Amino acid sequence: MTRLVLSEAEETPLLDVLVEGFRAFNGPFVGEHGYKPLRLLVFREGEDAPAGGIQAHCYGAWLHVLMVYLPEDLRGQGLGTALFDRIEAEAQARGCIGAYLDTLSWQARPFYEKRGYELFGTLPDSPPGHARYFLKKRFGPA
Repeated sequence: MTRLVLSEAEETPLLDVLVEGFRAFNGPFVGEHGYKPLRLLVFREGEDAPAGGIQAHCYGAWLHVLMVYLPEDLRGQGLGTALFDRIEAEAQARGCIGAYLDTLSWQARPFYEKRGYELFGTLPDSPPGHARYFLKKRFGPA
């Protein structure tokens, strides 16, 4: 008999089964535009541990920005712009035609809009009292 098991673990051997199955099923549709992880890290001068960066992946010819973080002391110095310039250029070099991301109401929506990202969806009360915004940007000719 089939069982259902609920797990809160972020990394499990079962995750590999899900990822492999997902990629195998979608492979014929996305072709050369399959999953390609992409990370860009920021290091402080003289330090070996990353201080921040961007976690993303290219999939289906789009860059999906999953997570962006810069510590407070590194903000306002142009690093966010440099990070996005670099990761968007790399995504275009990998064949991406655009990028998309989501951001919460207290985060960096104005920054993304200044970079040409456009709102295409809003999820209200995520978390309650706030909103999650979905933004996209189509790249121009490289």
